[in-house]
Parts: sequence; C-alpha cells; structure tokens
Amino acid sequence: MAKPLRKDAQRNRDLLVEAARGLYAVRGLDVALEEIAKTAGVSIGTLYNHFPQRAELVNAVFADRTKTVVSIAEHALALDDPWAGLTHFVERICELQATDRGYNELASTRPPPAGDHERGYELMTRIVDRAKESGALRADFTLEDMAFVTWGIARTVEATAAVRPEVWRRHLALLFDGMRATAASRLPEPPLRPEELARLMGDCG
Repeated sequence: MAKPLRKDAQRNRDLLVEAARGLYAVRGLDVALEEIAKTAGVSIGTLYNHFPQRAELVNAVFADRTKTVVSIAEHALALDDPWAGLTHFVERICELQATDRGYNELASTRPPPAGDHERGYELMTRIVDRAKESGALRADFTLEDMAFVTWGIARTVEATAAVRPEVWRRHLALLFDGMRATAASRLPEPPLRPEELARLMGDCG
C-alpha cells in the first residue's frame, strides 16, 4: 500500500492535477510540463517528483473520466429500449470529447488504463450485444467498430470547434443511421480484431 502523502505534498499534487486538467481541456495534451508547473504555482522539480512520466500526469487528470464512462454505460443499460441505450451511451461519450480537447485526444489516440476500463469494456459489450439482439443494430457491428465512431467524431470536433462547436451531432446522426440494421449492406472488409485495435491505439499514442 502506498504511503499517504504529507498535507503539503498532497496539496501540490492536487494543484498540479487541477492545472493540467484546465490546460489540457483548452489546449490538448501537448502543453509543456513547465507551463503546468507554473500554473500550479510549484517548481518543475515538484512536478517530476509527483509525476516522473508525462503519462502518469495524464492518467491522474483523466482517472475520473473512466469512472464517468462506467456510469454512463450503466445508465444506458438501464434504459428499456436497447437502441436508445446504445445511442445514449455514444452521444454522452462524444459530448465528453467535444467539451474537453485533452479528453478528445486521449479517447482517440491512447489506450485507456486498466481497472475501471475493464468494467467499462464489459458494459459496452453488453450495450452492443443487446442492441444487436433487439434487431435495431446491424448484426455485423462489433465493439471494435466503435473506434471508428470515436476517431471520426474526434476529428470533426477538432476541425469544427472554432466555427460550429455542436455540428459533430450531425456527423453522429449520420453514423447512427449507418449503424441501423435496416440500413445494413454487405461490408467490404472484416472487422478489426481486438489485438489489431490495441496495436492501432498504441501506435497513435
């Protein structure tokens, strides 16, 4: 078990996480660590004492988002209509991407951390399976296909934020229509295998 931090050390850590969260949300994940330390009011040495690797700071900033995804998925599964559950889940995740540039980059380019992610993966699998079993979602849709939605919306959010920050919703509606069983036609390529998606996410990050 990790030794609890002293009050001053915990305060510095919290300041760093909050500073990084605010900067990432507006400018993305490439903000200089020196600027994060300056915004937090601590030295760069203090930052490195708490977060020797940039990825550790990123994980600390977005740890709560993994829990949020789990909560959204649980709510989606509680909806009576499987299609409504699927669209609710995807739309809420896209809203998280649209309101936080850092999370938008993280969701589309980096594999998520373990722990709550495993629970989220299990719930997302159930959301997709339930929608397929109801006949609403095309039968050849896989959980790995959800990456296409994430990647597509991420790019739309990035490209349109300064002019039409809500227009990603139109893009998502078009994607939903393509996911419906009634609109399904034979797909030209087999789905990504889980290990292929993991490799792609790792290469992007």
